[in-house]
Amino acid sequence: MPGAGKSSVGRQLARRLQVSFTDSDLVIEQRLGCSIRSFFEREGEARFRDVEAEVIASLAADPQTGVLATGGGAVLREGNRDVLRRQCRVVYLHSSPDDVLRRVRHDVSRPLLQVADPRQRLRELYALRDPLYRATAHFVVETGRPSIAMLVNTISMQLEMADASAGGASPS
Repeated sequence: MPGAGKSSVGRQLARRLQVSFTDSDLVIEQRLGCSIRSFFEREGEARFRDVEAEVIASLAADPQTGVLATGGGAVLREGNRDVLRRQCRVVYLHSSPDDVLRRVRHDVSRPLLQVADPRQRLRELYALRDPLYRATAHFVVETGRPSIAMLVNTISMQLEMADASAGGASPS
C-alpha cells in the first residue's frame, strides 16, 4: 500500500544486507523527466502503468538490483506480479488502511490519495490490492507500529531462514 514503508524499510534493509537499494518510482521519474504526479495527471494511470511495467521488468532482470521498492500499484498488472514472483523475493509490508492514513495524511505527492475521502480511497485500494500483494509475496510482514529497525530485523530473519532451508541461495 502507499505509505506502508517500502522505501524507508527498503533502504535500511539494503544497508543491512550490503546491497544496492532501488526505488522503482524514482527510476520512473528519472526516465520520464518529471514527477509521477504530473505524468499521472497529464497522461493518465494506464500510461503510467505501462512505463512502470517496463521499469520493473528491467530492474528485476538486472543482477545489480539488490533491494527493490516498487510503487504500491505495481501488483495491478499480472505481468508485474509474475516478474516479481519469479525473479525476486517479495516482501509484503502489510498495513491497514488506518495505519497508512496515519502515515500519509499530509503527503500531497500521492496522486491516488488526492480525493475528498482518502480513508475510503485507502479502503478501496486495500480491498483490491491486498489479495494481489498476498499472491505475489513470498513473505508477509505486519507493519503496525514497529520501528523501521524492527521491521528490517524481521525481514532479515525471514530471508536468512529461507536461505537456510533453500541451501543458501542468495536473495535478489
